[in-house]
Amino acid sequence: MLTHPQFDPIAVSLGPLAVRWYGLMYVVGFIAFIALGKLRVRRGLGNGLETRDVDDMLLYGVLGVILGGRLGYVLFYKPGYYLAHPLEIFQIWTGGMSFHGGFLGVLVGVWVFCRMRGRRWLPTMDFIAPLVPIGLAAGRMGNFINGELPGRPTSLPWGMWFPQHDPTPLARHPSQLYQFALEGVALFVILWIYSSKPRPAGAVSGAFLVGYGTFRFIAEFARAPDDFLGLLSFGMSMGQWLSLPMIFAGIAMMAWATKMNGVRVESDRRP
Repeated sequence: MLTHPQFDPIAVSLGPLAVRWYGLMYVVGFIAFIALGKLRVRRGLGNGLETRDVDDMLLYGVLGVILGGRLGYVLFYKPGYYLAHPLEIFQIWTGGMSFHGGFLGVLVGVWVFCRMRGRRWLPTMDFIAPLVPIGLAAGRMGNFINGELPGRPTSLPWGMWFPQHDPTPLARHPSQLYQFALEGVALFVILWIYSSKPRPAGAVSGAFLVGYGTFRFIAEFARAPDDFLGLLSFGMSMGQWLSLPMIFAGIAMMAWATKMNGVRVESDRRP
């Protein structure tokens, strides 16, 4: 059994100012988004966007992540509690964010951006999709450094004891690293390659939904369910139940994009 390295959550301390590793991981994700986004624009894969749009788009995306992530956590995970304590909804610093809520928030944020800039929403989402996994990977690495969100108990040789979570030694899956590898690295490689060639509008976004939903569903078998929820119907976690609609929606979107592209091609061939 391995033991979690017990990293100091504070990366740099400058007097009263403390920079935490988790915050740095967010910065890494933002920098990667801007750098890779501008690289895609320069390669002619911007779907009509310009390099200056990438910076502005990030702002709308960040607001969507924060607002949507918090509201998603409130509605999906603890609606009863926050209904009784509504003022705590705004206490984001106490923790409690939902990826699926943040994802919905990003959809709305990008829609607002497109409305203000006169851009098309779906091609813009196709542009964003391959840039997201690196940020997800950075976030999962932040979870691992903090020793939070550990996995279920395991007897595998790489099982890890997280003293922050278990006072007595107990081997658990380092599920944060599984998610780092699947939702972060693997999904980034798949989407980066898939989007390197022209695709029908909606196809890349659909591939993201299928890829993330599938990888998250798999990783949830190793990740410990939330203590206050446990496993739900059919022995599945909340994360798995929220991932299933993403998978089905992604499959439908890719099928629709392929069909619509075929219709356009056929129309172009008519005399």
